[in-house]
Amino acid sequence: MKIIKRIFLTILILTTVGLLFRGWFYRHLVTYKSVGLRTNYLATDEKLTDYIDENIDKQTDPDIKKIIKLGLSVTSIQLNFTANKNDIDPNKLISSKTAHCVGYASFFATTCNYLLDKYNLAETWTAKPQVGHLYFLGTNVHKYVKSSFFKDHDFVTIENKTTGEIYAVDPTVNDYLCIDFITYTK
Repeated sequence: MKIIKRIFLTILILTTVGLLFRGWFYRHLVTYKSVGLRTNYLATDEKLTDYIDENIDKQTDPDIKKIIKLGLSVTSIQLNFTANKNDIDPNKLISSKTAHCVGYASFFATTCNYLLDKYNLAETWTAKPQVGHLYFLGTNVHKYVKSSFFKDHDFVTIENKTTGEIYAVDPTVNDYLCIDFITYTK
């Protein structure tokens, strides 16, 4: 009985540590590398811009990290993941509400760029949807999957045009694991 209690306690502690530090573990185990860019859409649909404006809590002068987190929140609220073929244009996703990683990245980048423009940061920062590969402990995981659906994975970089500083996020992973920033190498 004593051994069972110790095993249960160990599992409970490891699970708690894993949940509390999931972002740290993810950033240290998984690296994203870009293999290309996707189309960067403008928010042209009034329904989309109204939706973004309604869901940003009337921010006043947010910094870049706050804008990124607002964009992730807006994206997570709006979209539901699907493996089916669907739209990737955020102006259409506002109605369809389902997307795979390409749609998530596209919607987030458009939302982020809209917010950067709204808060007068578009001259300095830009969000770019990236096509990439994921590396687990330095090994490209895509070469082990034969499905064309998993040949790559989309994420977004937010880059300072002046300094070259880059923040990288994966809106799909954020929606499921609540991990905001990811590790990105060029």
